[in-house]
Amino acid sequence: MDNKKVLILGAGNGQIEAIEYCKAQGLFVAGCSYTNTDKGIPLLDDFRQSDIKDIEAVAAYATDLGADAVYSVGSDLAIPTAMRVSEILGLPHFISYRSAELCHSKHLMREALGNGFTGNVDFIVCETLDEALGWEAFPAMMKPVDSQGQRGCFRVDSAEDIREHFEASLDYSVCGKVIIESYIDGPEISVNSYRANGKTVFAVVSDRESFEEYPGGLPKKHRIPSLFAGAEASAEAEDIVDKAADKLGITDGPCYCQMKIGTDGKPYIIEIAPRLDGCHMWNLIKHWCGVDLLSACFDHLLTGDPGIDPVDEEPSGGIELEFLSEKTGAPFDPDKYDTSGAEYVCLYYEEGDAVSKVNGYYEKCGYMIRRTK
Repeated sequence: MDNKKVLILGAGNGQIEAIEYCKAQGLFVAGCSYTNTDKGIPLLDDFRQSDIKDIEAVAAYATDLGADAVYSVGSDLAIPTAMRVSEILGLPHFISYRSAELCHSKHLMREALGNGFTGNVDFIVCETLDEALGWEAFPAMMKPVDSQGQRGCFRVDSAEDIREHFEASLDYSVCGKVIIESYIDGPEISVNSYRANGKTVFAVVSDRESFEEYPGGLPKKHRIPSLFAGAEASAEAEDIVDKAADKLGITDGPCYCQMKIGTDGKPYIIEIAPRLDGCHMWNLIKHWCGVDLLSACFDHLLTGDPGIDPVDEEPSGGIELEFLSEKTGAPFDPDKYDTSGAEYVCLYYEEGDAVSKVNGYYEKCGYMIRRTK
């Protein structure tokens, strides 16, 4: 892959590991972002300040570079642009722009799966408070249809809750729409899978633990193997994700699905995305079984082969990824976190840096990976 050029959309904390990986492979790595202060910018060979949602601007930059691939890691906002620019320029890409848009917009995803799809939930789409107040089945979740990172997500237990949070949720929507959907009461799991030529070549089910004191399911840690999903639920979750990927047109590349196991013991889809997740799960999976989904993405784009070998035997023991989190605006103090026993630690901030606002509650400042019993 030497001398090939990759354009990464975004240069923040979520993209740094991708930038570092590509540089280590001898690739020329360029990036663009709406801001010129992202921490990944100094690592790039070239940078242009540009909104990653601006398809024409990104296409122009990719053309100027002579890019061999345009991609992004863990960003719902970037994937539609990456796919559309790749379509326009005839570059390798995993899915169509249409499929990327279906997954990016929560209401389009629900509609595409359909009411009769196993694993889907009831929902309505609203542009006004009056429309939202037509929802009567509580509890429920209210979310912007096209945001990411748990922004603007609220559990609502009554019409009064809808009144209280509707505008805050709507403020995070680019297209001015909110989705309200049935709340699934049960443990959270994730399915991280990889597809090639319309077939799933790798999948793993993990637990997703959230902060109970904050709305929207802010992630606290991830754990492999799942303690909540037994063999039957895990198999059913993988099957649901496989069928959903088929229906949404996720034929190649990574597929991340956030799910909950309901009181009926069945898995239900919360979100599904044609990308690596935003929680560095690829790194947890790599430490657990050796499969490197980050490497697979770029190998697949640039050589046509993800290079994923079957895992013959599930590793013994467990492993978890825990976030080092802090309140918005607080000065970052790495010494307050106990990272003893960790086999991998990644910090987003230097000591004393003010923690940036992302969700407005409790922000990820880094993460660690360690073994569990």
